[in-house]
Amino acid sequence: MSSVGARTRLGVLVSGRGRGTTLQAFLDASAAGALPAEVVVVVSTALGTPALDRARAADVAALEFDARGIPDGNPLDERLLAAIGPHRPDLVCMAGFLRKLGPRFYAAYRGRVMNSHPALIPAFCGQGMYGHHVHEAVVAYGVKVSGCTIHFADEEYDAGPIIIQKCVPVHDDDTPDTLAARILPEEHRAYLQAIRLFAEGRLSIEGRKVNILS
Repeated sequence: MSSVGARTRLGVLVSGRGRGTTLQAFLDASAAGALPAEVVVVVSTALGTPALDRARAADVAALEFDARGIPDGNPLDERLLAAIGPHRPDLVCMAGFLRKLGPRFYAAYRGRVMNSHPALIPAFCGQGMYGHHVHEAVVAYGVKVSGCTIHFADEEYDAGPIIIQKCVPVHDDDTPDTLAARILPEEHRAYLQAIRLFAEGRLSIEGRKVNILS
């Protein structure tokens, strides 16, 4: 954890063809002085990820490599560690990152990797449940409440200790698109809140629980 009062250095992991709106929320809040943190590097495991254009526009280091032939676990961990290590991030944030980090990565950043999920874990989560797939499942199941979860990541999909959850209603006439549009702003606010708490030294992990210190 970074020292209280210092600006926390963020490394951001992305992949796929996401628009990079979560990364942009980080960049905007940091530039406005609303977040005691700065993005120092963005790494994508796919070529041409739109989020990298946002990083470059903000004069942030933007690195990419094609990871399709690199298996999860140590081979992928080594490439990612080599990419982000020189930038010395205090906290690593997944923002539309679709690969699974392994023991070698967590040995370096245990308790310092965050992820967001567009539902209320432990519901509608796990392998294959990401992005629009989540909202489709929520609408199809007929639940009345969904939301988002910010959690510390570990070696299992969506299984790490929960930091913050925000609820939103699911309306009878919702589609996956309308539900996603309602959740996304809450997801951004929750992620920024979690980063702020980390930067202030106010998060303590005890087993599966995250205590927020006053």
